[in-house]
Amino acid sequence: MKKKDPIEEARRYVQNANDVLKENTTVDPETGLYEDPKYVRAAGNYLWLGALLALDAVFQVRKDRRTRVHIDDYLEAVSKRDRKLLGWVDSGYMVIHLYMNYDGIRDKKVCSQGFCLANQIIDRCAVLMPKAA
Repeated sequence: MKKKDPIEEARRYVQNANDVLKENTTVDPETGLYEDPKYVRAAGNYLWLGALLALDAVFQVRKDRRTRVHIDDYLEAVSKRDRKLLGWVDSGYMVIHLYMNYDGIRDKKVCSQGFCLANQIIDRCAVLMPKAA
């Protein structure tokens, strides 16, 4: 079985997050808030998982798929290689994982920033990813 490209798989997660929001909830034009935080949480989960897929493809932080990796492990690995990516991962953790995924923040501007950060992380990982021989 052919192994999937982790960057393309990460981008698919971002597309899934976008689809979840578009198909299941709307934005109140007066407040700029999504109406249902449940779907914001689902989208945040997809975005963060996509970002982690891309990070795992570049940085071998996760030694075993059965072990949990703390955000500090990712930040330490990224800080040794790319300072710009470090800022995006740190901000992405806050916006995508905590605000969107855990808190279900309904603000469309915050969610848009989460999508932007996820795409920046994935795009940067695509550039840093070692080329297959």
